[in-house]
Amino acid sequence: MRRTTAIDRRVDASPQPAVKILLAEDSAIYRRLIETHLKEWGFDFVWAKDGKEAWKLLGKQDAARLALLDWVLPEIDGVELCRRLRGRPDGAPYTYTILLTAKSRKQEMLEAMDAGADDFLAKPFDPHELKARLLVGKRIVELQQKLISANDALHFAACHDFLTGAWNRAEILGFLQRELARARRDVTNVGIVLVDVDHFKKVNDQFGHEAGDCVLKEIAKRLVNALREYDGVGRYGGEEFLLVIPGCDLATTVRRADQIRELISSRPIRTSTGTTTVTLSMGATVAESSTNSEQLVRSADMALYQAKHNGRNRVERAAAVPVALAAGQP
Repeated sequence: MRRTTAIDRRVDASPQPAVKILLAEDSAIYRRLIETHLKEWGFDFVWAKDGKEAWKLLGKQDAARLALLDWVLPEIDGVELCRRLRGRPDGAPYTYTILLTAKSRKQEMLEAMDAGADDFLAKPFDPHELKARLLVGKRIVELQQKLISANDALHFAACHDFLTGAWNRAEILGFLQRELARARRDVTNVGIVLVDVDHFKKVNDQFGHEAGDCVLKEIAKRLVNALREYDGVGRYGGEEFLLVIPGCDLATTVRRADQIRELISSRPIRTSTGTTTVTLSMGATVAESSTNSEQLVRSADMALYQAKHNGRNRVERAAAVPVALAAGQP
């Protein structure tokens, strides 16, 4: 399963797609009548000839979120469709349902409501009433879509660095803790690399802070692209980034860090005030299977200090740290 989401997406601020309607109606007369009205009112819709097809269409990723269901349908009736929709796991998109029915007894209405129907429309119906109920359903679906987008934005902001889109410090350290626990269980290694942008203050002084922000964003993007989808990248602070590379011994971690260093330093970065190149200093270490995360990062930080002391634009290694120690075990 993919674990890292560092810069793999930003919250989509584009307009929400139009609400699509599913019409499940086996009567040809009513179907043509309703389709005529839906086209006239500008609704996007799909048609299902029976309950089985309706259930299949409602299970698709781009399924309609507003369903106009006849109570009596072949295969699966409208009430059972409502029941199945409400029985889906938490997190499944909500489908607003309107039942079309000739039934009028209160007990039947209560049965349908208990199954999860949101609204009813008695046959034969007034087209104006149908449109009004569809507009109410459409408004509710749109509000729910906005709520989902807002929750996604909050979750993204809680986990990611606002500037670069990489994971923030808390999230990358949490990822490291989880990988250390997995390393103990699977008897494997976890490589980490602490990355610092050399002479970053000079970039800000020469090109301006806006350009400096641009450089950090581009470096974060390149770091993500250079790693595997299940590695982790987070902004550790200022111009520092932390890489978590599961399943790698020290030699492999150092080699991959050096490849990333070469990749980033060899390509200029364009900003609105000019083009610049940057180099990186890196400190690498590994938690081994036989290995508190704080001590592991401290070890990488000592190696990073050594890289700066030795001239920058290089990778230095620190001795491997036992997993039990890195994970805070006695």
